[in-house]
Amino acid sequence: MAKISVAGIAADDVLNCLPDGVAVLSPDLAIVWANQCFNDWFGGVDRTGEDFYSALGNPEIQGVGKCPLQACISSGRKSGATLKTDGTIESKKAAYYYVHAASLDNAELARIQSNPVNQNFPKAQRDRIVVTISDITDEVLQEQKLAAIHQAGAKLTDLKPDEIFAMDVEQRIELLKDNIRHYTQDLLNVDVIEIRLLEQSTGNLIPLLSVGIDQAAADRRLMASPQGNGVTGWVAANGVSYLCRDTTVDPMYLEAFKGARSSLTVPILLHEEVIGTINVESPKLNAFSESDQQFLEIFARDVAVALNTLELLVAQRTNAAQQSCEAIHAAVALPLDDLLLDAVYLMEKYIGHDTETVSRLRGVLSKARSIKKSIQEIGQTLAPTDVSPVGGGADSHAKLIGRRILVVDPDESVRNDAHTLLERYGCTVETAHCGDQAVSMVKNCGDEHYDVIITDIKLPDYSGYQLMVRLQKLMDVVPMALMTGFGYDPGHSIVKARQAGLHRKAILYKPFRLDQLLSVTETLIDYRPGSDPD
Repeated sequence: MAKISVAGIAADDVLNCLPDGVAVLSPDLAIVWANQCFNDWFGGVDRTGEDFYSALGNPEIQGVGKCPLQACISSGRKSGATLKTDGTIESKKAAYYYVHAASLDNAELARIQSNPVNQNFPKAQRDRIVVTISDITDEVLQEQKLAAIHQAGAKLTDLKPDEIFAMDVEQRIELLKDNIRHYTQDLLNVDVIEIRLLEQSTGNLIPLLSVGIDQAAADRRLMASPQGNGVTGWVAANGVSYLCRDTTVDPMYLEAFKGARSSLTVPILLHEEVIGTINVESPKLNAFSESDQQFLEIFARDVAVALNTLELLVAQRTNAAQQSCEAIHAAVALPLDDLLLDAVYLMEKYIGHDTETVSRLRGVLSKARSIKKSIQEIGQTLAPTDVSPVGGGADSHAKLIGRRILVVDPDESVRNDAHTLLERYGCTVETAHCGDQAVSMVKNCGDEHYDVIITDIKLPDYSGYQLMVRLQKLMDVVPMALMTGFGYDPGHSIVKARQAGLHRKAILYKPFRLDQLLSVTETLIDYRPGSDPD
């Protein structure tokens, strides 16, 4: 090939200094000339005269495009494509190159020959192809790894509906842990990993997964704090990653296993809020790069989504269980109340006449109440009260748990609402239709007294005030609340009841709101005669 000069310097000397491969090909794709980089990449020898593709080891053309060289020859236009080789002669690892081909057309030839320095440029140079080759192996492998990580993240909780419902919560968590362990070892090439979840209420970092970590380190109590809790605590507190290149000189590092020399810790973020941390360790010095940090951060976000999905599945299961229990309870609550009322009525008839019958009826009462309690306990087990109440958690109404409430009202919907609303918060509710039934229920409540009695101001047999007077003969303190419609108080029952000791805040207006019902009930639970009525 004739010498071409650029600013007085031979063109091949300039091309030999480029970091990319450059080659000139004949129309039959034979190498006419190649720069030093090209020769170094493909065997370290002069490849002149060889077929271009043979010199590259017969690479695969990536994608759906055709051969860039043939495309350039047939169209006369520039063309490019990515080629994959099985590896260079020096390195057997797969490599990726971007090949750009351009034909040296007549216009280019005329421009070259117009330069006096290139008067001897031969006519035979026309129709030759100039090829530039860039090594894009790192970029392609990084893209492939990113794609693999995203695919792995999508599979962390990749379960079909029938598989989901066939697994309990513990099995789902174990599946998630197994998938995390597999993908971190396979894609991130790490054998030592620790995942901790942040307990928002306490700041504790609870271990979820530990692989290759010494047991003492795995059991170590860590908090989300920038001081005194190692790198993991710092990352959880600040929400940013931490790359420890040399554990021996990093004062924040806490040993995870004997011989650990470097570590990488990233936060698990969900909606930009820290919910945990992922930590990987290596016995090699400076084993992790900024690229590894990027990969782990991406994977951590997928883990966050998987954990959130798991929590949603748990919540979904909880809500389904809650709805089932509420449906069962709604179907049996009032019938069981009627059973209690019938048993109490019969006991009143047989007391003093038939001791055996009374004893059996007391057994019926006890078993009916046991059934109510069992249904409620099962519901609370399957649908914990910290999930189920609408508008507030059970913890904010803890004093209601285990309290016995008697609701007296002829309206079935009121009695049913009392069951539905109060029993969500752990109360045991029993109901009566009239005053006489309420008196009988109080007389036969056994060792467990009623903590609150809620009654309508107008019952079929007498008023709420008259019921209060009758109950005062049976109870030292009558923790009563009166229900009324707005402005509806026949016989001034509320005024008379207050004069008889009714708490001044123990009034419920129908239809009552949940917050009002809870507030009045808690007020009566706390109230003691002689104390401040507020």
